[in-house]
Amino acid sequence: MASRRIRDRYNDTQDRIIQYLTTGLKKGKHYFKSKYIAKELGLSPKEVGTNMAILSEICQELAIIKWSYSNSTTWMVTSRSV
Repeated sequence: MASRRIRDRYNDTQDRIIQYLTTGLKKGKHYFKSKYIAKELGLSPKEVGTNMAILSEICQELAIIKWSYSNSTTWMVTSRSV
């Protein structure tokens, strides 16, 4: 049910990014670089960065914070679920 709400709220690219981040969180990751997300999902790093910035503002499921820049933007991601 939750994944259906996500698909209704976000575009396809954003949905793919959220699924990628959620999978990473389940594996214990909390920091993600735009260039690696892009490589995994077949997107450009700029496309990832633009959508991550949007998601950081509107995503209710994940807390997404621009963390640092070193060869690529790093994002800190945590779950908002309780």
